[in-house]
Amino acid sequence: MDIPAKYNPAEVEDKWYKYWLDNKLFHSEPDEREPFSIVIPPPNVTGVLHMGHMLNNTIQDVLVRRAKMQGKNTCWVPGTDHASIATEAKVVAKLKAEGIDKNTLSRDQFLEHAWEWKEKHGGIILEQLKKMGAACDWERTAFTMDESLSESVIKVFVDLHNKGKIYRGVRMVNWDPQAKTAVSDEEVIYKEVQSKLYYLKYFIDGEDGYVTIATTRPETILGDTAVCVNPNDPRYANLKGKRLFVPLIKRSVPVIFDDYVDMEFGTGALKVTPAHDINDYMLGDKHNLESVDIFNDDGTLSPAAQLYVGMDRFAVRKQIVIDLEKAGNVDKIEDYMNKVGYSERTDAVIEPKLSMQWFLDMKELAKPALDAVESGEIQIYPHKFVNTYRHWMENVKDWCLSRQLWWGHRIPAWYLPEGGYVVAETEEQALALAKERSGNQNLTVADLRQDEDVLDTWFSSWLWPISVFDGIRYPDNEDIKYYYPTNILVTAPEILFFWVARMIIAGYEYRGQKPFSSIYLHGIVRDGQRRKMSKSLGNSPDPLDLVKKYGADGMRMGMLLCSAAGNDLLFDENLPEQGRNFCNKIWNAFRLVKGWEVDANIAQPKHSAVAVEWLNSLISREVTTLNDHFDKYRLSEALMEVYKLFWDEFSSWFLEIVKPAYQKPIDAKTQSEVMAIFDKMLRLLHPFMPFITEELWQLLDERKAGDSIMVAPQPEANEFDAELLARFDEMKEIVAGIRNIRQEKNIPNKETLSLFVKSTQKLNPEIESVIVKLAGLDKLEYTDDKVDGSASFLVKSSEFFVPLEGFVNEEEEIAKLTEELNYTRGFLTSVMKKLSNEKFVNGAPAQVVEVERKKQADAEEKIRVIEERLTGIKK
Repeated sequence: MDIPAKYNPAEVEDKWYKYWLDNKLFHSEPDEREPFSIVIPPPNVTGVLHMGHMLNNTIQDVLVRRAKMQGKNTCWVPGTDHASIATEAKVVAKLKAEGIDKNTLSRDQFLEHAWEWKEKHGGIILEQLKKMGAACDWERTAFTMDESLSESVIKVFVDLHNKGKIYRGVRMVNWDPQAKTAVSDEEVIYKEVQSKLYYLKYFIDGEDGYVTIATTRPETILGDTAVCVNPNDPRYANLKGKRLFVPLIKRSVPVIFDDYVDMEFGTGALKVTPAHDINDYMLGDKHNLESVDIFNDDGTLSPAAQLYVGMDRFAVRKQIVIDLEKAGNVDKIEDYMNKVGYSERTDAVIEPKLSMQWFLDMKELAKPALDAVESGEIQIYPHKFVNTYRHWMENVKDWCLSRQLWWGHRIPAWYLPEGGYVVAETEEQALALAKERSGNQNLTVADLRQDEDVLDTWFSSWLWPISVFDGIRYPDNEDIKYYYPTNILVTAPEILFFWVARMIIAGYEYRGQKPFSSIYLHGIVRDGQRRKMSKSLGNSPDPLDLVKKYGADGMRMGMLLCSAAGNDLLFDENLPEQGRNFCNKIWNAFRLVKGWEVDANIAQPKHSAVAVEWLNSLISREVTTLNDHFDKYRLSEALMEVYKLFWDEFSSWFLEIVKPAYQKPIDAKTQSEVMAIFDKMLRLLHPFMPFITEELWQLLDERKAGDSIMVAPQPEANEFDAELLARFDEMKEIVAGIRNIRQEKNIPNKETLSLFVKSTQKLNPEIESVIVKLAGLDKLEYTDDKVDGSASFLVKSSEFFVPLEGFVNEEEEIAKLTEELNYTRGFLTSVMKKLSNEKFVNGAPAQVVEVERKKQADAEEKIRVIEERLTGIKK
């Protein structure tokens, strides 16, 4: 068999991925087997593969491939999310580059452009996932705006509205002035920003004097409708019943008293802007204050501000400070480090804003989802995130569902000419409801106006494990009954609430059961400075470039080795390089064993027979450990276990024991058993490194068309011989001791040595044969006495002697040992000086004194050994 000298990932990967697809090895249909289903966290259609995707999907692929090898019917559903805000921003930018303003287009015209963009760019990331080996069932690829998924979303909205869970009202929301839409709390990223704290004077209406307030947003004073102080603050007791003038616009506002105000913070006086701060909104509601909305949707000032109308909010901030100083309203300005909310999608500074929106009441819906995790019905790995989940769910807020966009699922509400609205799944149903509600049978569709807003993207994503199997529209279809609930969800902790928790809520509301049994939360991929990898920082390599350089298997292994569950991965290019090196190690080991000449007439040596028995036993024990790692989703530890098994035990020990002498053949029995063990090793490695293992498994033996390691069974955790494993551990220590002597004495490997063993119990004969082979011995004998002229070492209670006559220059050895003896004696003298000092012994901590006594004992033992070796040489 002609096996290339070097492993070439580029040739192997495309070949085998096509083979897997052609033979439908990723596809699943319900059958009598145990299902293993998993749904991909759908990446945005705007996305391209980044390091986080690489880690997330590699983990999923490992779990899917292992389940398939366990005989389960695996179904990994891929798909993409329409990503309302991000996609609309991309389309608007594309149109702008073409000289087209979105505002000049009708909704339908804009959506034509959006769908065109989606068809061109939306599947890029899924194609990229194939390059890293993702075993997705591509025939089931879903998109959150597919017809079936869209119908499911609308059906759920109508159902929740009819149950009284969805309502419409004016509430404080996070407003993105760039996207001109509300965003959820979870889509707001808070950043530390160097700001200014402005101390402003609010003069008292009708008398001399003023109150100083502090604000980081002086432009919002134009919306102030009160100043609030603590009723227990003696500084402001004289202000009861008084009013203050809002600077510049001279609006007279009341002084209100509320213990919400912290007397120790700032000046103890708080400006109240109910339309532009959530806490101020609650104060305003409590004290029945007017709300003055001073911002337009794009962040410019509205006519309600009275001043600076049409100017951008940040331009106003600069100008209003100048005008306030001129008017004598500025007390002082200080530097101030402030937390500012930014839109996750556009990076625009968020503006709290009162807005008419659609909301979902979450309190009752959240209870079953909290109970499921608290009871352990759903397991979260690592467990530390249970507390985070509990905190969020116990403090759940109503979900703002509406977004002021065109791309997405349009809210199925229609407004009647005379006021009010109806909610229905279709326009026809809406018209029927409108006629019934209004009593006007002459109404037509043209008389109704559908709500312009679309639903929050997450309102489709929360149905994902159900809707991809069409379980909303057809609750009893074969797929949903077979594949649901799914087995595990793999995702990142930052979306634990606004995706994971909501999927659990939807699962109990629409299936009456959990959507998945386990949640595996992996860490964030960071650079060496612990910064999250991002294009804007320029610290994120293109994973596909790394795949080209190191191979998909090398890349996968490099990431997984350092990605313990829940812990961030500090990425370094040494990681995939280590993975590539391991691929080369596997390849070279295969070339070695395949290159041995076989002689069927040779009997199997004892050392080979026991080595085969040992490694098979070791594999059985390690499979038990592996299964435990997988059960707890410790994938990094599982991979390290297989890595060490192959590199250390199989390559460094086993192959060294069984390989034939130089240019000598190997016996047929050993060759056959080596190949069987290699097959086991490949199957253990396959979930982590699918491409190289498929290539070598196919070369290992003759295969039929359609055969694949993907469906070869994982090795089982059979009974193992603990005594044999312990004997081999002892053997390794003995061989290491002999090799150390060779190294210390510069004895070439080609020179055979003798070994004498002083022990109360003889070694197993088969183990003796292994030691003779590995240590290059011509003799192994037992003795009752020390062997003069030997180097010695201890393993447990047995002492081993290697005669050095003829190998060592006695004069040089004596000089070397004498120098070492003098140094050790000097060291012992310094230790004894400390220990003879009563002040030290009585005054130092007990553990410090104990350390010195240990030094004494070690030095005395070392001196004894050196003196014995010198005596032996001189004899």
